[in-house]
Amino acid sequence: MQIQYAERIRTLPPYLFAAIDQMKREALAKGADLIDLSIGDPDIPTPKHIVEAIKKAVENPEHHRYPSYEGMFSYRQAVARWYKRRFNVELDPEKEVLSLIGSKEGIGHIPLAFIDPGDIVLVPSPGYPVYPVGTKFAGGIPYFMPLREENNFLPDLKAIPEDVCSRAKLMFINYPNNPTSAGATIDFYKEVIYFARKYNIIVCHDAAYSEVYYEERPISFLEIEGAKEVGIEFHSLSKTYNMTGWRIGYAVGNRDIIAGLGKVKTNLDSGVFQAIQEASIVALDTDDQILKEIRDIYKERRDILYEGLKSKGFDLRKPNATFYLWVKVPRGTNSIEFVGRLLKEAEVLCTPGVGFGEYGEGYIRFALTQPKERIREAVNRIGRLII
Repeated sequence: MQIQYAERIRTLPPYLFAAIDQMKREALAKGADLIDLSIGDPDIPTPKHIVEAIKKAVENPEHHRYPSYEGMFSYRQAVARWYKRRFNVELDPEKEVLSLIGSKEGIGHIPLAFIDPGDIVLVPSPGYPVYPVGTKFAGGIPYFMPLREENNFLPDLKAIPEDVCSRAKLMFINYPNNPTSAGATIDFYKEVIYFARKYNIIVCHDAAYSEVYYEERPISFLEIEGAKEVGIEFHSLSKTYNMTGWRIGYAVGNRDIIAGLGKVKTNLDSGVFQAIQEASIVALDTDDQILKEIRDIYKERRDILYEGLKSKGFDLRKPNATFYLWVKVPRGTNSIEFVGRLLKEAEVLCTPGVGFGEYGEGYIRFALTQPKERIREAVNRIGRLII
């Protein structure tokens, strides 16, 4: 029997982080003392009180059956409480909050609800690879909005051609940004809302890193007047509470957009394990002091890596948020070549910028997901290279 893949996956590039995993396995097989700063998977454990909560919840037989599609109402209420406390944003937990199996799942599925074949989706580049992949799965066409340093890694909406704007149905934005670590301003969000109204475009804001910040707290897109009329915000417990493996998140905002995504999900999945939702309620009610302790760990790591790379002559900005550093590669090389060189000569693994899209070329991304001693060692090793 001849197995033939569908066109929608034959045309996909290899998933960036799967390719990095392969590089990592090969290096480890050769005995490398690898310092892996490539993938944004927190090495800090989930706070103990959240772990204790799931131990208790998993023993409840009520949670061993199918969960609700939308998410437990108590979980959605906890999300609404958190948004009110953190951003002063009012949400109706019944109609404006939807549980997700991690925000990645919701981001990948949202185009299925609103995109017909040939429709355009506005996608940042560099950006999270799931934005264009989800678009292609729905038969849509990604139009890449360059994020350039001279524009503070914000898309220039005025540069998008009129015919593209008129065909666009959906736009992804992401701040604090992965991979550039850039933040967004109130004026930018106001411009996005005006643009979305003008062209009738749904805005999907990925806010997964809003709680990993240092000097200044990021704002929510939904804080801006009119945002809920045009869009939704995706959030995750993964980065905030070190719960990447738990696979839980949520979408909030415009009730009609939430309903569309919910309709897709009811046909494709059966919801989030309720014991995880129970523990996530505890997480969402966590005292901010615990989160500050986590942020302080990342801040110390950020400063070590930033100062170290800066002292070695690298060109980079100090991030206010996320646990990433977006670093220019030396002249005369490209991002894949330089990542390969760091792996081979320094046994340090990071991520090539081009893996996040065409406009990520010329940069590499480091993740602050190793203890500070290993980050210092990475700086020392990189410093011994002739750049």
